[in-house]
Amino acid sequence: MVKKYQTFFGGFSMARRKSKTLTNLELLIMQILWNHEERSVEEIRQDLKKQGRDLALPSVRTMLSILQNKGYATRRKIGRGHIYRAIVPREKARKNILRDLVDRAFEGSAMNLVAALVDTSMVSEKDLTKVKALIKDYEKEGKQ
Repeated sequence: MVKKYQTFFGGFSMARRKSKTLTNLELLIMQILWNHEERSVEEIRQDLKKQGRDLALPSVRTMLSILQNKGYATRRKIGRGHIYRAIVPREKARKNILRDLVDRAFEGSAMNLVAALVDTSMVSEKDLTKVKALIKDYEKEGKQ
């Protein structure tokens, strides 16, 4: 259930729905965690800074807390700090992101997504040949 909150001007705004989908920043942090077995908050902050995202430590901690609540990351105590690691594999996260994209932008139709990719010339001839081979292999295995 989504709660409604009264705004300063008397109208109502809808609270943001909790989503298992990763935001851009959450995905960036997850990529850091996937690329390293474990990472401290400071190491993650430094990795983000190298990628042009200079965040304060409390902001990084908040993002990591969100990732924990979404079930993507976990932490363990080391001294006075924590070490974080990914608990959702990269491939599973990719599938979740793709499913969300198909559901929200393509009305649940993977065919509409594929058609959009082909129509916008985002798929090269080389990629198209690989996709055709994948489909052929998929059909041979009977995974329709």
